[in-house]
Amino acid sequence: MRIGVAGVGRIGTMHATNLAALDQVDEVLLFDPVPGRAAVASAALPGTKAVDDLDALLTASDGVLLATPTTTHPALLRAALAAKVPALCEKPIASDLDEMRALVDDVEASGVEVLVGFQRRFDPAVFELHRRVRAGEVGDVYLVRAIGNDAQPPDFGYLPASGGIFRDLLIHDLDAIPWLVGEPVVEVYASGSVLVHQAFADADDVDNAVVMLKFAGGAHATLAGGRHDPLGYDHRIEVLGSKDSLAVGVDARTPLTSLEPGGPVVADDAYPGFPERFHRAYVNEMTVFTQVVAGEVANPSPARESLISLRLAEACEASRRSGAPIRLTGVNA
Repeated sequence: MRIGVAGVGRIGTMHATNLAALDQVDEVLLFDPVPGRAAVASAALPGTKAVDDLDALLTASDGVLLATPTTTHPALLRAALAAKVPALCEKPIASDLDEMRALVDDVEASGVEVLVGFQRRFDPAVFELHRRVRAGEVGDVYLVRAIGNDAQPPDFGYLPASGGIFRDLLIHDLDAIPWLVGEPVVEVYASGSVLVHQAFADADDVDNAVVMLKFAGGAHATLAGGRHDPLGYDHRIEVLGSKDSLAVGVDARTPLTSLEPGGPVVADDAYPGFPERFHRAYVNEMTVFTQVVAGEVANPSPARESLISLRLAEACEASRRSGAPIRLTGVNA
């Protein structure tokens, strides 16, 4: 099997490295719209080969991974659909909701498998949490709590194009938590503050935010995200139910110190960033993608479901600006 990678920046290079290590992948083909960039990346990555243009990539690949800037996703994805090549596209597949709806319709009309790169769906621990919740092992879900903190703020020059904290940082939780609960979100409330740096305010954004989701069955989820945690990258999800309480993201590298006697302390190798925290997820994501390409498993992250997180992110932003909760209809997992 040959897998193409369009875009060899940080994420694309990481994916290409993971793909090249898989036994089922014979060769990884690299393309980047910046001339010469794919050749430089290929020289440093065994098991990869650079190609000159997108057409060559699609012609030679059994599946293609799209890791270019978000604004280029619709055109590249439609090219993959026209070539009948299964694709895994980094989130989001489009910049705004109307454009994404049209693209999702095109994906479904094409019959081509398209996975959206919400890596938490591929994380073994999160996937097991999903299995247990959906199997009824937690019982009735009472509450979901999630926290996601960057170790260091993103480059300030990135902020004006980031889409804001809800579209950029918390979008993964806005995908994963409705997926876990399996019920429509009927109400959203969000609040945010600028506590880390004035650059966030200058970009009309916030650097710390909290979100409350209310589900149709009455359960709630609380999400908190921040752009700076001096101890390391921290992401956890807890599900509390009538039969059990479960958590993911709590291990020896979690950047959190307990003040209880004998409790855990921050390790020297606390997670420095999301690539390290979700390494298993990213490797598994590539494995599952090749299995979808081969027709061996069902698509666990279809394009239509990615509409949910974007709709919720937009509702969060509207709530933050208005200071009022936003009522929703039809936002289902």
